[in-house]
Amino acid sequence: MSVSFHVGETVEVTTEDVAQGGWCVARPVDRPVMFVRHALPGERVVARVTEVTSRFARAEAVEILQRSPDRVEPPCPNAHPGGCGGCDWQHASLPAQRALKAAVLGQHLRRLAGFDHEITVEPLPGDEPPGEKPPGEKPPEGEPTEPRTDGEAGEIGEITARGGAQGVGAQGVGAQGVGAQGVGTPGLGWRTRVQFAVRPDGVAGLRAHRSHEVIDIGDCPLAHPGIRDLGILDYVWEGASMVEAAIGSAESAKSTDPTDPTDPAHAYSAIILTQAGRHAPRGRQAPGTVPGGGGADARVRSGDRSIEVFPDEAVEAIEAEAVLIRTGHRLTPLRGRPYLTQQAAGRQWRVSAGAFWQVHPAAADTLTDAVLGALEPKPGDTVLDLYCGAGLFAGAIAPLVGKDGEVIGIESDDAAVRDARNNLADYPWTRIVQADVGRAADGGRLPAARLVVADPPRAGLAREIVDYLSGDGPAERFAYVSCDPATLARDLSLLIQGGWRLHSLRAFDAFPMTHHVECVATLTRG
Repeated sequence: MSVSFHVGETVEVTTEDVAQGGWCVARPVDRPVMFVRHALPGERVVARVTEVTSRFARAEAVEILQRSPDRVEPPCPNAHPGGCGGCDWQHASLPAQRALKAAVLGQHLRRLAGFDHEITVEPLPGDEPPGEKPPGEKPPEGEPTEPRTDGEAGEIGEITARGGAQGVGAQGVGAQGVGAQGVGTPGLGWRTRVQFAVRPDGVAGLRAHRSHEVIDIGDCPLAHPGIRDLGILDYVWEGASMVEAAIGSAESAKSTDPTDPTDPAHAYSAIILTQAGRHAPRGRQAPGTVPGGGGADARVRSGDRSIEVFPDEAVEAIEAEAVLIRTGHRLTPLRGRPYLTQQAAGRQWRVSAGAFWQVHPAAADTLTDAVLGALEPKPGDTVLDLYCGAGLFAGAIAPLVGKDGEVIGIESDDAAVRDARNNLADYPWTRIVQADVGRAADGGRLPAARLVVADPPRAGLAREIVDYLSGDGPAERFAYVSCDPATLARDLSLLIQGGWRLHSLRAFDAFPMTHHVECVATLTRG
């Protein structure tokens, strides 16, 4: 009979393997399974229990007794037990992080899809550690396979990384990676959108792991310099529950005419304020004074009443091209345009400030290249883009199928539909249908297409889409873009049962320092 844990208890354990979510698994004798954060596989640690269930316990490693050679010093001082919960693997080298993500993805494929598949998690351009060798390239005689930390007595074997950078392919999609935007440090400075939670006293920060507590972080090294330069954490945001910052591509910031306020390149950065309860967001500098003092207040209309949302002086003090307030699902600009300009696939894209776009600067190019390689579109093809968002994949495919082909995008979000229609206006053989993807499939409204691409949310494909793809339609190639290993494995299992074959699976480290991974699966049939 196992003896249960209690919250706050410390216990010495050895972690064995990795689990989804940034955990390592320990199996102490005669006690429940323990999931430990801030550890690496094979380490001996002192773990402090933070949560107990009927079947397992959660804990955090508060002392490392026997360390992995893949352990490094976290680049952020807030990445520690009890600190910020935004990152999972800052204490692991980047190659080790990718190996951990590959292991988790492999676990899900075995458990949910029933097969083994060789997994390589590729770094995005700009995130390759110095001296890293491409897969299969042997180092010179006497050179270690990976940089190692200084050894200690009792060190365990290092995690083997099987990741390697693969450049943008023959489709001519030029990735502008993190390095190209001047960040310089692999794995850092890549988040082009950050949501900061706000405490009741107005201090903005990030939440602790599995907690509503807001940690006053002072700075975030994962945030892109364009976001850090906005100085959001230097303000007290009284009355706000969240402050969100987003920036466009660096290329789009170079206005051709800086005096022209209609130039879309002006929409480089945006701040979105969400009010807390019935109080409107008000900003002031951290010492406690509203910039400029006194003055008029900006107002927006909500139904039949005008709501004070932010002091004009504070709006002017924010160094962002656009400032917006979120009321429910609606964004109202207080200043500037309500969209950003993004650069990918050799062109610019208009993306509403609150709409989805890949947060890593190199992700949009890299994923577009992977999707084009998966689908291999030809002139005259009909292509279906499910969950099409702002039209990135549809817009990259359209010139390849030409005017004798057709590209149909399906999207439910109002802002994304507007963006996609604007972005694809130059291709009259494309059309965007606003509809829930699952309902469109269930109602028989999806057109027949030889090629299909889908980039669903974390919940994965709607079951109606699986049924549509498994039916008697003409679809021959399917590119599945996924950000969740569990739902990807589940859907792959269903699609394989429906007659599809997994041709290839690429995984990308689009979220360094976290447990998240982006995948592109290529499926074929016929």
